[in-house]
Amino acid sequence: MILQFGAGNFLRAFVDLFVSQSGFDKIIIVQSTGIERANALNRAGGKYHVAIQGFAKGQVVDETEEVTSISHALHAGTQWGEVLHTARDPELRWIVSNTTEAGFALDPGDVANVGTPASFPAKLLSVLLARHDSGLPGVTILPCELIEHNGSRLRELVLEQAKLWQTPTASLAWLKDECRWVNNLVDRIVPGPPKKHPLLDRDPLLLSAEPFAFWAIETTGEFELQHPAIVTAPDITPYYLRKVRILNGLHSALVCKALPMGIETVREAIEHPEVGPWLQRLLDEEIVPVLEGRVDDPAAFGRTTLDRFRNPFLEHKLSAIALNHEAKMKVRLLPTYEEYRTKFGRDPELLAALL
Repeated sequence: MILQFGAGNFLRAFVDLFVSQSGFDKIIIVQSTGIERANALNRAGGKYHVAIQGFAKGQVVDETEEVTSISHALHAGTQWGEVLHTARDPELRWIVSNTTEAGFALDPGDVANVGTPASFPAKLLSVLLARHDSGLPGVTILPCELIEHNGSRLRELVLEQAKLWQTPTASLAWLKDECRWVNNLVDRIVPGPPKKHPLLDRDPLLLSAEPFAFWAIETTGEFELQHPAIVTAPDITPYYLRKVRILNGLHSALVCKALPMGIETVREAIEHPEVGPWLQRLLDEEIVPVLEGRVDDPAAFGRTTLDRFRNPFLEHKLSAIALNHEAKMKVRLLPTYEEYRTKFGRDPELLAALL
């Protein structure tokens, strides 16, 4: 059994789809914001479809998968007792979440473990303490928020909340030592319902997702869920580096180059006769050479990234990528510029022009 905090599009087209494809387990979803999605999932018997749409390996992909891994959904605000009942189930082995970065924060209103806690870390702590008080073993916790070292960071927040609640020493030791807090990196674009699809009128929970999917799990041992999108490693930091410098770096480079030219979307930019070849040069000549030997096959990841940019089903607006542009540049492009100069003793021509 898996307890999942979050009923949003991403988890439903990522973790829930993977679990369904592998027949791994059943999922109970907890929705904290609103109740509409939980009700819709329950009306559908936990079943819905994901349209896998995009461009991969030189050809258009348009396939549909049914997700059957969800048992039912609960609403935290009105069914917290049932959530705690699930925590006490001996079959529970995973807790998954995707609460966005905003969810990784404590709430000063959570002064005691009474009723439904406000913050996600406090909700998680309440669930784990209910399990510990029942004398059950720890569980694996997989936070899928896009935060580096997400498992370790969530563990710190939960332990901080536990101290505020004056949690007994034995319970603290159980949280630290018997629960497995897993750092992981997720990567897949899930834009929401497809614009056109035969099931649009019949499946209110229908989603679209790009063909690319990647889940890096930080572990030195085996990982229970086997899926082609999953890789394991003792340290997943290089996967973060690869994603930020290539995928995110190319996105920000397009904001600099293509947006001033009146180009509105990533796909328009990659297909533009001037911008497309320029982006390929930037990738091949300046970004990949800095990453070689530091991350797994940056050239291949770069080719896959450009395929993702060509997705004919996705309208990824450059104006959206441009939000907080200056801060993003300092993380995504400036380090590559500086490392190129150090490694090769000269300025990278294209990056120098951008920066």
